[in-house]
Amino acid sequence: MLVMLADYLANNFQGLGALRVVNYISVRAICSLITALCLSLMIGPYMIRKLQLLHFGQVVRNDGPESHFSKRGTPTMGGIMIIGVIVLSMLLWCKLDNIHVWIVLFALVSHALIGFADDYLKIVRKNPNGLIAKYKYFWQSVVAIIIGVTLYSVSKSTAETQLVLPFIKDCMPNLGFLFIPFVYFVIVGSSNAVNLTDGLDGLAITCTILVAAGLGIVAYLTSNAEYSNYLFIPYLPHAAECSLVCTSIIGAGLGFLWFNTYPAQVFMGDVGSLSLGAVLGVISVVIREEILLFVMGGIFVIETISVILQVGSYKLRHGKRIFKMAPIHHHFEKSGWPEPRVIVRFWIITFVLVLIGLVTLKLR
Repeated sequence: MLVMLADYLANNFQGLGALRVVNYISVRAICSLITALCLSLMIGPYMIRKLQLLHFGQVVRNDGPESHFSKRGTPTMGGIMIIGVIVLSMLLWCKLDNIHVWIVLFALVSHALIGFADDYLKIVRKNPNGLIAKYKYFWQSVVAIIIGVTLYSVSKSTAETQLVLPFIKDCMPNLGFLFIPFVYFVIVGSSNAVNLTDGLDGLAITCTILVAAGLGIVAYLTSNAEYSNYLFIPYLPHAAECSLVCTSIIGAGLGFLWFNTYPAQVFMGDVGSLSLGAVLGVISVVIREEILLFVMGGIFVIETISVILQVGSYKLRHGKRIFKMAPIHHHFEKSGWPEPRVIVRFWIITFVLVLIGLVTLKLR
């Protein structure tokens, strides 16, 4: 929106040519981050008060870590603020003639609605299970398939449907129609993985910020002909706007972390975690770096695997568990680790994994 306004003013009013600087992706990326951060910091206190007045308090499981019992009643569904700020920042700074911007917005808002329904049933309707799992999975699947079909239909070259493999520069198989189910698994998997990680103060949002930063760098490199040719990755000029989406996530995430850091004043809820996970998945698909998301988001992967192993062990081994509690961050709490120690160590692991993911771009 502001890009169009700046172009109009620069072209029609003498002396305002300097406004064309807004067309530079680096300038817009920084502006989107600062915009999202400032909006989050301004809206945060009002949002927390509003959630308190509505009695949208966190529900804590009785079989969870005892240290979490004090969190009962802490305002949740703060993800509404995160999503609202990201959407506004994108509308202000992204080039809205890019179809991929609207696909990301659709993923963000649709998953936020699914998460909102889940949170609403848990908190307002006092249903501890929230949205029935099969219904949640159904709507996630519908949205993911719509996105997969749309991305496949708007692809203009094989580069947009190739599978990019780390460490390999000469083998990028074209997925063809298999691109659609592949996109489906990436989005649904990423959405649920971030959702499972959201269990400690500041854990999920900081890991999301770090992964978004890594993907944002890759999106910028992918949209530049020289860098993409040098790194042997597909040249996708439309991916430039994804770097702005990432900086919007970073800004909104940092603003939310201001209030969500230990001890948290507000939680994001499913409305935030499901939508942020989905958007990370969509961005990785658009820039053709799904496997890189798997590497950078290793903590999300580990958290998901721990739940799968725990459930499988419980069912197949007649009630025997592998971990003291799943997801795995609760296992470490049950083992005596203080919550801040678990959080910071998972942050460090994510930071290292993001660096490893970026290094793989060069090692081809």
